[in-house]
Amino acid sequence: MHFLILKRKTIAILFIICCSLFVTSIWLFLNNKTIATINQPQEKNREIHLVTGEFKAKTIDGKEIEAYRWDPGTIFVNKGEKFNLSIFGINGRSHPFIIEGTNIKGTVEQNKETVLSLQFEKEGVYRIICLTHPDRAHNGPMIAYIIVD
Repeated sequence: MHFLILKRKTIAILFIICCSLFVTSIWLFLNNKTIATINQPQEKNREIHLVTGEFKAKTIDGKEIEAYRWDPGTIFVNKGEKFNLSIFGINGRSHPFIIEGTNIKGTVEQNKETVLSLQFEKEGVYRIICLTHPDRAHNGPMIAYIIVD
């Protein structure tokens, strides 16, 4: 049979540690305020990325057809959420666009990034429409959807 022998000094140290933990726990429980720190990170807007894309094909009779797209074609955001929409031009020299239902407009150029800081206060579907490719007759439709819930 084994016995554990504790000296008075060891018992005193354990008692002090236990009391310290007890007092700290009580203080944290009663003082449940958020403690500010010097280096609190700033809340950063969500980044959403789109690119311009192009599909090309040849028909049976050899005619070349193409269509331009935003990719991804649909993004989801919360009502009131602040976010950055970053659009990078890959295919096509330039894509002037509007966001339907707003006064937002811009142009995406090949090999350049266009960044918009956005926030929608009304729920709904907002279409990003390329003015060069708005429909099938103009190698489109180059339309993406921002769905705000």
